[in-house]
Amino acid sequence: MLGIDPRRLRGTLLRHRDYLNTWLGRLVFWGGAIGVGSLAVLFAELSSTLSQIFVQGAARFPWLPFVVTPLGGVLCVWLTRRYFVGAEGSGIPQALAELKRSPEWTHWRPLLSLRIIAGKILMGASAVGCGFSLGREGPCVQVGASLMNAIHGFLPASLGIQRNHLLVAGGAAGIAAAFNAPLAGILFAIEEMSKGVEARLSGLVITAIVLAGVTAQALMGSGGHFFGGGFLIIGGDADQLKAVILAVVVCGITGGLFARVVVRGVTAWRGPLADFRNRHPIRFAAFCGLLVAGLGLATGGQSFGSGLEQTRALLEAEGNLPWYFGPTKFVATLVSYLAGLPGGIFAPSLAIGAGLGHDLAPLLHQADAPAMLLALCMAGFLAAVTQAPITSFVIVMEMADGYSIVIGLMTTSLLSSGISRFFSPPLYATLADALIEKQKETETRRLPP
Repeated sequence: MLGIDPRRLRGTLLRHRDYLNTWLGRLVFWGGAIGVGSLAVLFAELSSTLSQIFVQGAARFPWLPFVVTPLGGVLCVWLTRRYFVGAEGSGIPQALAELKRSPEWTHWRPLLSLRIIAGKILMGASAVGCGFSLGREGPCVQVGASLMNAIHGFLPASLGIQRNHLLVAGGAAGIAAAFNAPLAGILFAIEEMSKGVEARLSGLVITAIVLAGVTAQALMGSGGHFFGGGFLIIGGDADQLKAVILAVVVCGITGGLFARVVVRGVTAWRGPLADFRNRHPIRFAAFCGLLVAGLGLATGGQSFGSGLEQTRALLEAEGNLPWYFGPTKFVATLVSYLAGLPGGIFAPSLAIGAGLGHDLAPLLHQADAPAMLLALCMAGFLAAVTQAPITSFVIVMEMADGYSIVIGLMTTSLLSSGISRFFSPPLYATLADALIEKQKETETRRLPP
C-alpha cells in the first residue's frame, strides 16, 4: 500500500545489520588493544611499587631478603602451580606455542586465558617485589595475547579475523606498551610472532600497537622505558667502531651462553640438582630465593629486581655501580628464571648489557661518560639472548633516544645475534617447541590404549 518492496527493505536492513556488526567488531578489537595497554601499565606500576617497598625494606633491614625472597618464591611458585598453571616462565614461548597449536590436540592445556592474565600480573609483580631478577616485558606478550584471545569469540565472522591474527596483534601490542616503544612492537611481531601468518595481518598489528601505545603513553607519559630524555653520546666514528667491536665480541659470547643455560635448564638439565627441582619444585624455589638474597647482600641490593633503576643511573651518569653488577645480575637472572616463577628476561638482559658496558668503558677511555658503549652493549646482549636483533636494536634506540648511533646499534645487534647462534639455538622458539612436546606427551598419555 505504501509502495515499499519487502525484499528491498529486508535487504537494506540486512546490509545495515552487517555494517553495524562490523563496526561493533572493530570497537571490540580496539577495546582489546586499549585493554592491553592498560594492563601493561598496571603491571608496570604494581611491579615498581612492590620493588620499591622491598628495596627500602632491605636497605633498612639487611636480613629481610633472606626471609622475604625464599618465602615469596615458595608462595609464588605454589600459587602458580595450583591456580595459574601456564603463567610460569617468560610468556613469549607460551604465546608462540599457542600460535602453533593444532585443533586436533583435544587435551591441550590452555596457555592463554583471563585466569593466566591475573596470574601473570599478580605473581610476576610479586616475584619482582620479592627481589627476584625478572622483568615484565615478556609477560606482557602473554597478557596481550591472552586478552585478544578472549575477545575472539565476540568478533563477527564478517571481519575475517582469525585467532592467530589476534594472538600476534596482542603479543606485539603487549611488548610495545611494556617498552613504550611502538616501532619495537611492530618489528617484534614481524621477527618473532608472525612467521607463517599471512601478510594481511599487518593492519591489525599496527592498529593494536597504536592503540596500546597511546593508552600506555596517556597513563605513563611519553618518555622511554627507562627515562624520559636522551643521554650524552661522545666520541667520533673511530670510537664508535671500537665500541661496536668490543660490544659484539663480549655480548655475543655472554648472551649466547646465557641463552644456552636457559634452554638447557628448561629442556635438558640433568643431575642431582635438576632431579631435586623436578621432585620438589617448591623447595627448589626456596633454594633459589636464598641464592638471590645472598647475591643481593653481596652487591648491596643492586642485583634485586628488574635492574631498571640501575640501568637508568648508568645511562644518566648519576651513579657508579661496582664492576660486579653485570656478572651478579647475570647469575641472579638465571637463578630467578630457573626457579619456575612468572617473569621475563628482557629488562634484566638490558641491565646486564649496561653492566657489561660499564665494565668495558675504561678500555675505550670512556669511564666518565660511557653512554654509547652502554647502549651498544644493551642492544648486543639482548640480541644475543633473544636472537631477535632487529627488535633489540629498535627497543634500545626508541627507549634511550639512541638515533645518533643507529648504525652502530644495528651492527652490534646483528653480529651479536650471529655469534650467539654458535652457543645456543633460538631461545623463544626452542622453549615454545618444548612446551608443545610437553603438551603432546600429555595428549598421548590421555589417549585410550
